[in-house]
Amino acid sequence: MKCGVVSLIMLMLSTGLFAGEENIIPLPQPEKTGGMPLMEALNQRHSGRSFQDKALTDQILSNLLWAAFGVNRENGKRTAPSSQGKTEMEIYVAKSDGLFLYLPEKNALKKILDEDIRAKTGKQNFVADAPVNLIFVANYKKAGNVDPEKYRYTSGMNTGFISQNVYLYCASAELATVVRGWFDENELRKAMKLKDHKGIILTQTVGYPK
Repeated sequence: MKCGVVSLIMLMLSTGLFAGEENIIPLPQPEKTGGMPLMEALNQRHSGRSFQDKALTDQILSNLLWAAFGVNRENGKRTAPSSQGKTEMEIYVAKSDGLFLYLPEKNALKKILDEDIRAKTGKQNFVADAPVNLIFVANYKKAGNVDPEKYRYTSGMNTGFISQNVYLYCASAELATVVRGWFDENELRKAMKLKDHKGIILTQTVGYPK
């Protein structure tokens, strides 16, 4: 199975699917079957704030991001609803080796920064060492001609759907997670080098529980 995934990735690279995009890192295909039954996952869903200093595998990361807001239909629709189908929400992934943007259509990560900015994703002590901090960002250009301050309610609602998907996946995969709103937005924006048409809504930490 692993050999097949590697061969597929090599084929995609050789055929130019990611040509001219040297910062694009393809992820393994997400595992869309199996896992914990829904009612059991709901029963197991909870917040955890104690994480091992252990990186998530690429397969787990792929599964996590697909569950959060991946493409689950041929028409490009996602695993979480989005107001008027604007899909303005973007997921940034802060890890020890840098900051990445999830590309749902390609099931890939785009490297944004080489710096480790995990400590800036929240005020809690655990965020600096947890393997993954997701940053939910609203791209107001995708939302159309809107007032960002007025649209934050809609983006917050859409983020809630995505965050709950993360919680349910983590329950099924026996991972720890907690959604967070305690962060310095200006400091995080500066660290991420976000443009004015993007706004940070929430963050969420994911990792193996201690």
